[in-house]
Amino acid sequence: MSKSVRIGDIYIGGGRPVTIQSMTNVDSRDEKALMEQIARLTDAGCEIVRIAVPDMEAADTLGVVKKKLVAGGNRVPLVADIHFDYRLAIAAMEAGADKVRINPGNIGSLDRVKAVVDVAKEREIPIRVGVNSGSLEKPLIEKYGGVTASGLAESALNNLKIIEDLGYDNLVVSIKSSNVKMNYDAHKILAAGTQHPLHIGITEAGTLARGKVKSAVGIGALLLEGIGDTMRVSLTADPVEEVYYAKEILRSMGLRQSAVDLVSCPTCGRTRVNLEKLASEVEKRLEPLEARMLAEGKPSIKVAVMGCAVNGPGEAREADFGVAGGDGKGLIFARGEILKTVPESEIVTELLKLIEENI
Repeated sequence: MSKSVRIGDIYIGGGRPVTIQSMTNVDSRDEKALMEQIARLTDAGCEIVRIAVPDMEAADTLGVVKKKLVAGGNRVPLVADIHFDYRLAIAAMEAGADKVRINPGNIGSLDRVKAVVDVAKEREIPIRVGVNSGSLEKPLIEKYGGVTASGLAESALNNLKIIEDLGYDNLVVSIKSSNVKMNYDAHKILAAGTQHPLHIGITEAGTLARGKVKSAVGIGALLLEGIGDTMRVSLTADPVEEVYYAKEILRSMGLRQSAVDLVSCPTCGRTRVNLEKLASEVEKRLEPLEARMLAEGKPSIKVAVMGCAVNGPGEAREADFGVAGGDGKGLIFARGEILKTVPESEIVTELLKLIEENI
């Protein structure tokens, strides 16, 4: 089991549930844009937000944003993402960052790394040591004949040791590759060599369509191995989408509570309703209801949206609420009983009305 590390008001590691992270993609010097995007991320369920800090203006803006968030009741931890300039890491921590992400290898001399560590130690701010397959050190590339899982893991362990030797172990570590198999193998090696919490993900996973698949396979494989304490789904898309999909990965594995389990059939030649449209509408209409159910501690429900009378009635009987499509109509079920038959145009409304009335 990994160690426990506190990031603001949140703890990761130590057997706690896997937390969801994302990263802002607006100009880090634009206070208004940052505030709006962070609000959207946290509303979606993001628990830790990372912000790139490329210059001192961005570090100052992070401090202003942090104060305004706290004043408004939003205490989401903010992580400063730093590369190359150690002074930016120090400025970000002094401005109020709850964690800093650095790669000791590109910060510079040991004195500069120590300067960052000294401030982190003084303020009890954790450091995430981040290693990426795109920036693996040349000596390790030469040693292993290219970028490899062993090289990535060794880089991470070497960089952790640099900070540990400076007397600081309030650390989180990440190694990320866009190669799913390499990413998996590297994490297996790393997990066996450290007890620091692991931040997992597939870097540069791609667009919304492709990136979801790579992330599901790559992150899911690690979670099934018991590897990972916090995670980010990296997509070339609105970062809010990263949060939604991270939640789906965790829910599908039983690692995150879900108030609604929605099942729907893949359709076939027997389908006589527009099931794709119906299922999408039900899913969309259930989102605010699910948020309310979670907030109020309501028991979870299973909702089935089925396309025909072959598997439909059976699935619907197993569900708390459901519909089985017919020829331009649908049978509405509740806990195994057929309640009514309604026209296709009324299926979504009647199903949601039934659910609302019963929970």
